[in-house]
Amino acid sequence: MDFFLNKIDKFWDNVTLFDEKVKDLKRKREQLNSLKETESRRSMELHPRKQLKKEVELWFRNVERINGEIVDLDQKIEGSNVVSRGSLTGNVLKKIEEVEELLQHGKFPDGLVVGNPGWIGQALSTTTLYGEAAEMCMKKIWAYLMDDNIQKIGVWGMGGIGKTTIMKLIRNQLLKETEKFNIVIWVTVSKETNISRIQNIIAHAMNVKLLEVVDETIRAGMIHEQLARKDKYVLILDDLWEKLSLEDVGIPEPPKGSKLLVTTRSLDVCRFLDCLEVKVSTLSKPDAWELFLTKVGQDVLNHPNLLPIVKFVAEECAGLPLAIVTIASSMRGVRDIHVWRNALHDLKRQVKSVNGMEEKVFQQLQFSYDRLRDERVKHCFLCCALYPEDFEIRTHELIQFWIAEGLLEEMDSMDMEIDKGYTILNDLKNSCLMEKGSYGRVKLHDVVRDMALRITSVRPRFLVRAGMQLKGIPDVQHWKEDLEKASLMENRGLLIPPEMPPPRCPNLTTLLLRRCWIESILEGFFEQMHGLKILDLSYNRIESLPNSISNLETLTTLLLRGCERLEKVPSFSKPEALKKLDLAFTDIENIPDGMEKLVNLNYLDLSETWIIEMDDGIMTKLTSLQQLNLITDSIEGGIWVRGEEIGGLRKLEIFDGRFHDLNELNNYGQALQLAQTNGPPEYRILVGPKAEIDPDYYWDKAIGINGGVIYCTHGIKIPSDVEYLGIRNHCPFKQRRRKRGIVLFRVYYSCAT
Repeated sequence: MDFFLNKIDKFWDNVTLFDEKVKDLKRKREQLNSLKETESRRSMELHPRKQLKKEVELWFRNVERINGEIVDLDQKIEGSNVVSRGSLTGNVLKKIEEVEELLQHGKFPDGLVVGNPGWIGQALSTTTLYGEAAEMCMKKIWAYLMDDNIQKIGVWGMGGIGKTTIMKLIRNQLLKETEKFNIVIWVTVSKETNISRIQNIIAHAMNVKLLEVVDETIRAGMIHEQLARKDKYVLILDDLWEKLSLEDVGIPEPPKGSKLLVTTRSLDVCRFLDCLEVKVSTLSKPDAWELFLTKVGQDVLNHPNLLPIVKFVAEECAGLPLAIVTIASSMRGVRDIHVWRNALHDLKRQVKSVNGMEEKVFQQLQFSYDRLRDERVKHCFLCCALYPEDFEIRTHELIQFWIAEGLLEEMDSMDMEIDKGYTILNDLKNSCLMEKGSYGRVKLHDVVRDMALRITSVRPRFLVRAGMQLKGIPDVQHWKEDLEKASLMENRGLLIPPEMPPPRCPNLTTLLLRRCWIESILEGFFEQMHGLKILDLSYNRIESLPNSISNLETLTTLLLRGCERLEKVPSFSKPEALKKLDLAFTDIENIPDGMEKLVNLNYLDLSETWIIEMDDGIMTKLTSLQQLNLITDSIEGGIWVRGEEIGGLRKLEIFDGRFHDLNELNNYGQALQLAQTNGPPEYRILVGPKAEIDPDYYWDKAIGINGGVIYCTHGIKIPSDVEYLGIRNHCPFKQRRRKRGIVLFRVYYSCAT
């Protein structure tokens, strides 16, 4: 009997060894493909002016070859039985050796890419150019660019007339002129001219590192030296509001064959820089009417009784493309003559009440804002002005901000609220009050943002100094008692002077201080902000928070993400209204005091902190939680939680967390059964120390298990809807033997893949 059992043991050892080698091959293949995809994507995206080295191209071809051979081997293994698999062991070992060799050779210490001599700049997304006048203007600019005797060109005209659109089209056409120019550099200057920022953009385009250089004069010298060395460059400064000293930036007088292009609203700026002037004029009446028809809908021509009024409305836009697009888009689909008459009346009344073309433009744009019928949608739009000028906003972040503001009605699930947010985004885009940015982001045209800031200078009153490179917080007189929202975000190096008295803002509901690199906040700074609901202090350099935060009983959102020096936060015993708390990427080591009292909390992020354990019973109090993030990227890190407590959170929709062992995972499953729920629709669960989930793929439902803890009392019970199940053998599998026979671990799971 023992002989027979020994034979069985040896047979199963061979089977297990083969299976382990196959898994090892697949794991190494995943590592190889991850290396290929990650490195090539990173290099090509961050450096579009680069191309792959020859040896790297050869390495990529070998990776593709080995992938194909492994697929063929997989098919042979699938078609074999337990006995015949032994003959394939040599093939598996050979492929492992080849993959390991490619992994070793795939480490290119000198980089993957070299300079691409054919690359002179990155293309920009553009919109369609309308009108004969704009086309003539573009042809004139192009002729000047092709003339070696002209070095500086100034394109000027009122805001919203299409200067940037023309220059984007010009730039993209210039990129094809690789023999005429060596490099094309684009800088968006905006209203708040910042020399350091302009220098950084120019330096980045030329692959010059300025980060460690602080003195602007030295930086200017480096820029000047590099541009002077460049032969045949084009430098475009878009949206320049005021006179700029080229010497202060480091821009030399362009030599013959090089060009400086400037777009501005001011003719004086063009003359100050001694540019050849090109004026962008408004659209002719026929072109303006054609553009209006395109946006309002051609079917309006089928309503002859409506046409005269529609034409009058189009004429009120005064040939300004931005006004035409926004007003026509706001009236798209409206075919009721009474609505059109009312619109014409409103437009005439608003425009007649102001003097000056710029004022009229604001009134025309405000007409589109007034056409937004839902007050919540209007407030959503105004909140976009809290971001810096020309800032591209992540759509998901913006929607979450609207949710925190209470601008989206509470629904049964987060997905439904997000869907509502995207609906509002589409409404704003369709009204042309919001533009598409790059990578799925959104932004406000600077003229549209100015209009929003004018509205919020009265009521609701906003204080917006975002992205203005402030070094000190605005004086107390700017903090009015009727102030509702304040945004100082993206002012890096902002200082709150110790002698400043606390701002008296009892009606302030939103304060945005994100990414200001603030190092300290006065103890009493928040004492007279009794109505504060949203406080964003993300990505600052604070080590502690003033205790006055504990007295903000109306606070619903506290964002401290990325405050890497923050070690402790005040007690949460009073701010029981808190719904969202983000402490990710901080230096906090312990669960904050009073956490168990946050019964309204629906979002909690403690990922990438130094917290290891959560006291028993805390999670059972947080019954409103919808999203819970507790994982740290380090395979050793993360917060251990009880499976039973997590399974009892019936409203949980997203869970990223770590259980100590499989018994806790089973307790989690049992708690879900008792609660008669399937659990969160999205989860990433790690079981045991060093457990991992493949970082190169995203799964809605994933579980990673450390093979060293795979033995448990009652087998493994995996949720039936899991899409990814990864078992990593940091501690190798070992068969457990009883007196007679072999104990096989029972694993219950269902995978979609």
